[in-house]
Amino acid sequence: MTAQHSDHDHDHPHDQPHDHGEHHDHHSGWRGALSKFFGHSHDHADSIDDALTRSARGIRAVKISLFGLGITAVLQLIIVAITSSVALLADTIHNFSDAMTSIPLWIAFILGRRAANRRYTYGYRRAEDLAGLFVLLMIFLSAVLAAYESINRLINPVQVSNIPIVIAAGIIGFAGNELVALYRIRVGRSIGSAALIADGYHARTDGLTSLAVVFGAIGVALGFPIADPLVGLLISVAILFVLRSASKQMLGRLMDAVDPSLTDQVERIARATPGVQAVEHLRLRWVGHTIETSFAITVDKEATVERGHEIAELVRHELTHEIPRISSVEIHVNPCAHDGHDPHASLRHHEQTTREVSAPARA
Repeated sequence: MTAQHSDHDHDHPHDQPHDHGEHHDHHSGWRGALSKFFGHSHDHADSIDDALTRSARGIRAVKISLFGLGITAVLQLIIVAITSSVALLADTIHNFSDAMTSIPLWIAFILGRRAANRRYTYGYRRAEDLAGLFVLLMIFLSAVLAAYESINRLINPVQVSNIPIVIAAGIIGFAGNELVALYRIRVGRSIGSAALIADGYHARTDGLTSLAVVFGAIGVALGFPIADPLVGLLISVAILFVLRSASKQMLGRLMDAVDPSLTDQVERIARATPGVQAVEHLRLRWVGHTIETSFAITVDKEATVERGHEIAELVRHELTHEIPRISSVEIHVNPCAHDGHDPHASLRHHEQTTREVSAPARA
């Protein structure tokens, strides 16, 4: 028996309160709104609302950061017109183009809110992870571009003029990008979006590029013209380290990696639920910025189907209370085998075949 809780609402038919001492009514409309304001709810509709709220926060973060990067690039462009600095022009164009990479993430957040259908039965939330891959590619290209420009300047030196103004523009670029980076990373961590966090690191790489303009100009002012391209090469290496940090979580999401402590927390909550004798085959994965989980619980074989379902619902209730980012909980209910009867006997030969197929070949 499997209890699936991702496609429909479910009303608890029992009047007794849940084990953690609070009784939660599941209402919609204005009553549901009031319950959210003054307390909390565990209705699946509320889980969907939470996911939509996090998507809305992600979209707002993208909009605000896009506006902030746009202002930064415009200010730099004004200074470029005054100084005619080729280096600063390249950095400004870089900032403009990188600001535009927020648009795919914006689209992904909107697309991820679409309902599942007969073709995309799990919905469209993976679009956010695909946008994250695009962001990683842009970070890598930033490192390549910075290295190319630096090597080109080593081979073909460029005279830097109006150094104080160039330094001011570089500081503006660094400050604007770093503020956007901090904001994106903070919101990304808050809503659980690896893609938004990666985009925050992307803004940070843009800030490092602008910082290269500052240090390079200072080096030129001190009588070391070669300082500009050398700093650029160092910044390229720094961007690769940023890429490593951003890739670790983003690629982990695509491989369904989760924090082991989160797995332990889900197992602990399920095992502690009254009526649960064991927890097996536990799986968790991030999809976009929400978590899906599935596992099997063992209950008393003498329990009725209704009682087994009630226990599964109680497990789901506890999980959605303790881990709000969970959007889907699928629970298979097994009867205990204390009398020696194997409830899965009819499938044992399939398990043996699977083991033989997956076993490594030996010479």
